[in-house]
Amino acid sequence: MLERLELEAFLGLAAELHFGRTAERLHVTTGRVSQLIKTIERKVGAPLFERTNRSVRLTPLGNRLCDEVRPAYEEIQAAFARAVSSTRTTVGVLRVGFIGAAAGQIVHQAAGMFPEREPGWRVRPREVQLFEALPRLRDQEVDLLILHLPVTEPGIAVGPVILTEAQLLAVPANHALARRESVTMEDLAEVALLRVAGVRTGTGLSDRWPDRTPQGRPIAPGPEIETFLEALQVIATGAGAGIVGEQATRFYSRPDIAYVPITDMTPKGWGPVWLRSYNSPALRPFVITLLEAARLLHPASH
Repeated sequence: MLERLELEAFLGLAAELHFGRTAERLHVTTGRVSQLIKTIERKVGAPLFERTNRSVRLTPLGNRLCDEVRPAYEEIQAAFARAVSSTRTTVGVLRVGFIGAAAGQIVHQAAGMFPEREPGWRVRPREVQLFEALPRLRDQEVDLLILHLPVTEPGIAVGPVILTEAQLLAVPANHALARRESVTMEDLAEVALLRVAGVRTGTGLSDRWPDRTPQGRPIAPGPEIETFLEALQVIATGAGAGIVGEQATRFYSRPDIAYVPITDMTPKGWGPVWLRSYNSPALRPFVITLLEAARLLHPASH
């Protein structure tokens, strides 16, 4: 059996892949982290990390153990946070909107962690749809949104990037571009790009449907959609194509849709945004918690 600190050292090093940062995270010395990892490896009977002078990485066994252990550890932490929260008076609720599975995963992870960091506060995650995200923020139905960046609209503050992902072109599985290993932005002239209903060019999500390729070739406008699942249905029928993040390959895999990397498109960052007039004392601490949650869930993106 693993002791609590041993488990935290293993999961911390698996996330950080750096002894110094793991030591800071656990408030111990790097020597103590090294000692804990060696103890775990003796109990397992095999190395869990490959160490060199320049890098640390998980062995295949370490990777498998991390995948099996982390969900249980996170559930225990969340259960403890809920128990602690139930004994304290709630002084405030932070309503956090998110779009898509990756952002939702991070928000729910942070929501479980937050009451322990800010007693009396709880987080209410809310899924929002593409077309309504910023209007719901402006109408103060949510306090914070996790959106893909950049967001340059007036009156909106933008927090740090919590997740970065490559951009892919989603096309029907029988489309000619689906047989390619990759495409460039010039290839967008061969498809009609879906757009979000009610979003004007030059604002919000409109960078997902450029009007022209870098060389000036026109890109046909595709059908308007309101939700991501609706977009996938439209793409599958062959009525259009869409620019999506790489999370689609993990959370929205479908046999009738192919996701092809766009090699010359800049990766997109996701981050929190809020109204500049919003000044809750829970705001900054929750943004920090989001960063920690994202690092736990997606260490390769940091």
